[in-house]
Amino acid sequence: MLLENMAMAFSAIRANKMRAILTMLGIVIGIGSVISIVSIGDTMRSMFASLYQDVGITQGYVQVRSWMIDDFRQSDWFTLDEMARVKEVFGDEIAYIDSSAFETAEAVFGRNKIRFEYSGIDYNYQDVQPVNVIYGRYLNEGDILGRKRNAVMNVESAMKLFGTENAVGKIFRTTLYGETMDFTVVGVYRKDMSPFQKLMMGGNNDNGSAFIPYTILTWPNDYFSVLRVFASEDADLADFFSRLTNYIAKVKGRTPEQLFVQTAVDEMGSVDQIMGGLSAAVGGIAAISLLVGGIGIMNIMLVSVTERTREIGIRKALGAKTRDVLIQFLTESAILSAMGGIIGIIIGTGLVSIGGMALGVPVVIKPLVVLLAVGFSAVVGIFFGLYPASKAAKSDPIDALRYE
Repeated sequence: MLLENMAMAFSAIRANKMRAILTMLGIVIGIGSVISIVSIGDTMRSMFASLYQDVGITQGYVQVRSWMIDDFRQSDWFTLDEMARVKEVFGDEIAYIDSSAFETAEAVFGRNKIRFEYSGIDYNYQDVQPVNVIYGRYLNEGDILGRKRNAVMNVESAMKLFGTENAVGKIFRTTLYGETMDFTVVGVYRKDMSPFQKLMMGGNNDNGSAFIPYTILTWPNDYFSVLRVFASEDADLADFFSRLTNYIAKVKGRTPEQLFVQTAVDEMGSVDQIMGGLSAAVGGIAAISLLVGGIGIMNIMLVSVTERTREIGIRKALGAKTRDVLIQFLTESAILSAMGGIIGIIIGTGLVSIGGMALGVPVVIKPLVVLLAVGFSAVVGIFFGLYPASKAAKSDPIDALRYE
């Protein structure tokens, strides 16, 4: 019976090809839009997750909220000794710790003057943020403890400042905290990043960047406001940062609420929540076209019922039950909607995939979303085809046979 109804439905669709295409158009646009928007949203969320994985998912920053308390005091700053004590207390739970030192200044080599972003790091920063050193070496423990004016820069920065990738041994001049210093390049690295990562992390493309010992950027008073910590990969991040905050609050004579703690997990969760909300909102707007498509199906099915009134009368006179006629027209509306849904899925996934290939971005298309789209489109067809089908099923066979 089902196969017979499907055969009749396809026959009716073939008899009115243009009308069927126009009827499916709303469903095609609606499903295509929903698939595209949801896929774009999932892709963006995946890219942000990848970005945070690259930055360091176990990373967190701790500082006293100087902007929210009236009695900020000298002891609220961190010292190198306090940082060493934190490392000692938490031991292997901490994979890396430093002062989050950062400074921007002009680097000078001959007639070249480039704005540089200097990041102060410890010698084992490579453990949590690995890079490919292609010339020279990374900063070592002697550089850090001896406050040596050595620098490791990326290959792009070396090209901008020195005009060559292999800048090992070259000396440039810069001014930090009012003191002019000569730095020696001891290493040049390359770090491959996706176009999205370059956009989000690259900052100003006209600027250079270099790693220097963090002990230089805390000189001369060795006080700093922020503690940057990378927890070990197997740590319970929420528990670890809670205990770390409580410990620092106790050392500083503050309450945990007076400390500001920002972790990569929290940031990623916030971004994911925002992206998910935007995807849902825009997807909901796009889904309105499904309602329009469903109304179009109802309209066309009502016209079809009117056109086929005599056919309905003949079927009922030959013994077809009300249920048989109802299922016949519901099958036809469901097929119309499902076909529109399948075409919409093909168009939506195709456009997203092409866009992803053009931008060099891996696209996320979840099979569950595709299955839900097909199912939803069929449900739309059945729901909006219910009234026309019911009208056809309840028609009087005698009146239908008299219809011209």
